[in-house]
Amino acid sequence: MAPTYVLSIDQGTTSSRALLFGKDGQPKAKEQLDLTQHYPQPGWVEHDPKEILDSVVKCCEAAMAKVSASAEDIAAIGITNQRETTIAWDRSTGKPLYKAVVWLDLRTSDTAAKLCGPGTKGKDKFRKKTGLPISTYFSAVKIKWLLDNVPEVRKAADEGTCMFGTVESWLLYNLTGGKDGGLHITDVSNASRYMLMDLSTHTWDEAICKQLEIPMKTLPEIRSNSEVYGKVKGFGKLDGIPIAGALGDQHAALLGQGCLEVGSSKNTYGTGCFMLLNTGTEAVPSHSGLLTTIGFKLGKEKPTFYALEGSVACAGRTVQWLRDNMGLIADAAETDALASSVEDSGGVTLVPAFSGLFAPHWRPDARGVLVGMTLFTRKEHIVRAALESVAFSTVDVMRAMKADTGLRLGSMHVDGGMTANRFLMQVQADLLGVDVFRAKMPEATVLGAALAAGLAVGFYSDVKDIKEFLKTAGGHETFSSKLPPSARAKEHARWADAVQRAMDLERHGPQKEKGQEPKALKKPRFRKVSSLRPVQKGINLMLKVVSSPAEAEDSKDGAIHNVVCGDESGVVTLRLQAPQYLPAEVGQYIRVQNGKTVMVKGRIHVEVDKWGKVAQAENAEPFEAKVDNDITAVAYELTRD
Repeated sequence: MAPTYVLSIDQGTTSSRALLFGKDGQPKAKEQLDLTQHYPQPGWVEHDPKEILDSVVKCCEAAMAKVSASAEDIAAIGITNQRETTIAWDRSTGKPLYKAVVWLDLRTSDTAAKLCGPGTKGKDKFRKKTGLPISTYFSAVKIKWLLDNVPEVRKAADEGTCMFGTVESWLLYNLTGGKDGGLHITDVSNASRYMLMDLSTHTWDEAICKQLEIPMKTLPEIRSNSEVYGKVKGFGKLDGIPIAGALGDQHAALLGQGCLEVGSSKNTYGTGCFMLLNTGTEAVPSHSGLLTTIGFKLGKEKPTFYALEGSVACAGRTVQWLRDNMGLIADAAETDALASSVEDSGGVTLVPAFSGLFAPHWRPDARGVLVGMTLFTRKEHIVRAALESVAFSTVDVMRAMKADTGLRLGSMHVDGGMTANRFLMQVQADLLGVDVFRAKMPEATVLGAALAAGLAVGFYSDVKDIKEFLKTAGGHETFSSKLPPSARAKEHARWADAVQRAMDLERHGPQKEKGQEPKALKKPRFRKVSSLRPVQKGINLMLKVVSSPAEAEDSKDGAIHNVVCGDESGVVTLRLQAPQYLPAEVGQYIRVQNGKTVMVKGRIHVEVDKWGKVAQAENAEPFEAKVDNDITAVAYELTRD
């Protein structure tokens, strides 16, 4: 029996998903799992590569189970992924050498500054070949940081066993066998985001690699977006399915929105905001702060379509900040009604430069600002300003696209989770002054990956079928501008003023001493568990999690998790509040900083107050906890003088 589905994997910044698409290009089953975010230091963002793989496999199996599909029912697998996020692993073991460094991570600020500092040709010295400026954003800078700052990565590179890749490379390697013959490959769209690939030849540029001191043998082979790469091996129900498509998420969305013609554009509103304009088979250099990148290449012998891209770091991430950091909302869905409940933002403007400013400014020294507040300001005004910031950022990108191409962009196709917010879509149309088309097919990104894979194996016959797929899903909903040009100009002037206020604020943040080594490589002094005594403060511990409670304990300070951890000298019970409990999974190594011992019913426990922290211990030397020496089991008789 002929296969009836294409399986599309979407590995994103905050979640992993798997969808099954039928011959009609419509989704038939879906599964999604959230992905843990790790923030070991201010500005650092990491993911666990093993969790990435595990979540993807679980999603695939669950989606197939929903329609009782077997491997024989799946024609091919397509992969789309968060771009630039960089993983290093060992060829001999197949295991990660470090956490995945996520695309919006800022630890590489110093690395990027040195590459484009005095005595160099500035941030654009690689742009002619790669289409990209030097920025913390791109994979090459992350790779260089890993080589310079993580001993395990440097050692593996020197010994010839280090492999670098973005998320699709990590998935392809593991799904095709891992250390037992897994493929070390990437696709041309993801490769174009390394800042190492020559856009004209689709090969790694030897001169740039040499200048950055990145061994070319550590990099994956570059392939097209639509061809059979290999088959799944070693994953049970998925075994034997061809993997036949791979695209970075924004390139997949360009394809999935049906932007096949020169001048067609799409904007995806996710964690960040990414606008791509199809420039055809010629790469258009940008002089306005945009990125020249690959659009898609649907086969080994097929033409390459290029794109101009404007990348905005914080879109959905800004709404998460309102919820998780500021506590202004309990759910992202509230923002639509809150923003609509006030006539305007009350003069409040938010520039969410939490990770610096990306296109078209490229200012890593910028930081977030919230300006224009008065005693009249309420949370509704701030929420409205947050949504407006996403729309204003898109206006900046579209203005740059007009300047680079001379094209009048009369409309814009949109997709992504934030497009469900009707207020945002209307404000976007108002501030752009063009029609905004929201596809009724909400899965443009995964549909693009499914189309690429399906074309490679003959499941789909023509790339233009995407137009019919979108039509079948209901076409588009149109949001038209209601704001007169004069009001639009006034609003953008308010935004531009606030953007200037965000510049160069990094200098007022925490400063590293000159010559200071990155914190990740510091070797703090850790106390042994066996040395713990009642009423001690300022304790640093390196521990392995032994057991975790099934349920939390209620206390006046909220839920408390009693987690048993230890080192080679003994074990002790940690009393952790919910935010501290997140990294404490059985078998993991954790680092307790500035903890203290407290007595609970005459027994020693360890707590961490607001001055300390609990974090995952990166690259900890493996050890086993001495479980037969339980410090908490010892009862002390406390007396008063």
